[in-house]
Amino acid sequence: MTDVTLTPKQSRFADMASAIASNKAALTGLIFILLLATTAIVIAATQAMGLQILPYDPNLANMEKAFITPNAEHWFGTDQLGRDIFSRVLDGTKVSLSVGLSAVAISLTLGTILGAMGGYYGGRLDNIIMRMMDVVLSVPSILLAIAFMAALGRGLDKAVLAIGLVSIPEYARIARSCVISVKANDYIQAAIVTGDTNLRIIFRHILPNITSPIVVRATLGISTAVLDTAALGFLGLGVQPPFAEWGDMLARSRSFIFSAPHTLIFPGLAITLTVLAFNLFGDGLRDALDPRSRKR
Repeated sequence: MTDVTLTPKQSRFADMASAIASNKAALTGLIFILLLATTAIVIAATQAMGLQILPYDPNLANMEKAFITPNAEHWFGTDQLGRDIFSRVLDGTKVSLSVGLSAVAISLTLGTILGAMGGYYGGRLDNIIMRMMDVVLSVPSILLAIAFMAALGRGLDKAVLAIGLVSIPEYARIARSCVISVKANDYIQAAIVTGDTNLRIIFRHILPNITSPIVVRATLGISTAVLDTAALGFLGLGVQPPFAEWGDMLARSRSFIFSAPHTLIFPGLAITLTVLAFNLFGDGLRDALDPRSRKR
């Protein structure tokens, strides 16, 4: 029998996977996230090819079937326009996940670069960057996102940009603190002595060694972005009708909370379960990447 020797990177990945697998909450969150991602990808791909795999057209109104309660034909019932809620909830998955991932990609990239620059160079540049971040943090994120939307206009692309911009300070602060602690290590001093440029040191030697806390924050940040997307949709600033989005579905059904509660319950559950799944997985990922937090 041949022995297989794992490299340090493979061993670390195996330890992380084992830690997540042993954490039932994190594993449940990961499975739900993968289910959502698969659903969103399949729906988006089939719609791009002109196919429809959902039980009903999520945007097709039929007033004769308005406010049908959940049954065998319409699992989640229908809304005020007779549209199948189950199909609309599934169709809204691709909107919420795409906005969440895109917004986090913007904030993570810009925030990490700004924080790394400030932490590495220090001095006046650090003060300028951090004071700018403090100004952004002084305003509640959702209010700042609404202000950006008011300036940029309505639409999904504007929502992605607004949510991404207001989240930059969180990643900048994390990156800055990590860079300050890492740049004092001997291998950074050795890189300086050998003549490596500052940018090469930052992107080749520092950033690869501070990915763990940033990745954990990004995972948790997706849940915040999903909530912000729903909030903007609820206010009518996100995806515009007739396209399905969970926050917009809640907003248009709030008048029927007593007469047709199913029109709010299922979009609300979709938001709640998605945010919960990302939070559970994020907590488990944090524990997996930090051996000191694992239970012995």
